[in-house]
Amino acid sequence: MNRKAVLLALGCVLMWSTVASAFKLTLSLITPLQMLWLAVATSCGILIIAAAMQGKLSLARDYMRESPGYFMLLSALNPTAYYLILFAAYDMLPAQQAQALNYTWAVVLSILAVPFLGQRFTVMNGISVLIAYTGVLVIATQGDLLALDFQNPLGVALGAGSSIFFASYWILNTRKPRDAVASLLLCFSLSLPILTVLMIWQDGFNAIPWPAIGGGIYIGTFEMGFAFLLWMNALRLSTNTAQLSNLVYLSPPISLILLAAIVGEPVMISTVIGLVLIIGGVVIGQFKRA
Repeated sequence: MNRKAVLLALGCVLMWSTVASAFKLTLSLITPLQMLWLAVATSCGILIIAAAMQGKLSLARDYMRESPGYFMLLSALNPTAYYLILFAAYDMLPAQQAQALNYTWAVVLSILAVPFLGQRFTVMNGISVLIAYTGVLVIATQGDLLALDFQNPLGVALGAGSSIFFASYWILNTRKPRDAVASLLLCFSLSLPILTVLMIWQDGFNAIPWPAIGGGIYIGTFEMGFAFLLWMNALRLSTNTAQLSNLVYLSPPISLILLAAIVGEPVMISTVIGLVLIIGGVVIGQFKRA
């Protein structure tokens, strides 16, 4: 595997490992909507600069002229709906639980690929889904599966439900592939006016403390902007995208350590077991495709 691709991917993994802590700390100061607006505004700036440096601003403009409805739908799915729902889950749940539930998007993607991409639903698909959602149950009940006592059902529903929007976004991208930088720029640029209207409606521009502004900028930079660009470059340089993608699973354990050290969240055994089951289900699904 290309050494530069691995280094870029590891840099991306390190960025993503820090954002759960950033989410939780920033959400202690502001609302999910305010945090998303700050992050998307920051990411827009980064993507505009990246597109300009690569000569892709005109390409983004051409895409918008050709398919305005398509890109408006994409922007509504991601970043608008996906991150609003995900950040709401982080606001309600311990960050370690919300992060683990977010990994179910890859399993949802394999399910949606059946009706929308014409792929077959195999026995391995079924095993993958069963294992992953057993992990969701372990996290939701904090390990008390027999009692089925859900500690925060709405938070769990939001954390797992956000995966539907992210998987749908990738399904649409697969059906109609475009240049990644130009497409991301359009999605984030079209999302920002929607979020701005919501912010005005909710009086969201009032009383945002400076530490929260710093947190939002950090999230926009390292969860969205630079992380997406690094990951796309890593995939472009890689000779084995499946192996490269597996490096993403280094992020959760690092993130759990940072959450304990920075946020002060004690790591729950149920979260670890649930996360292992979710990632195990995802990996089984990848093995099937390989």
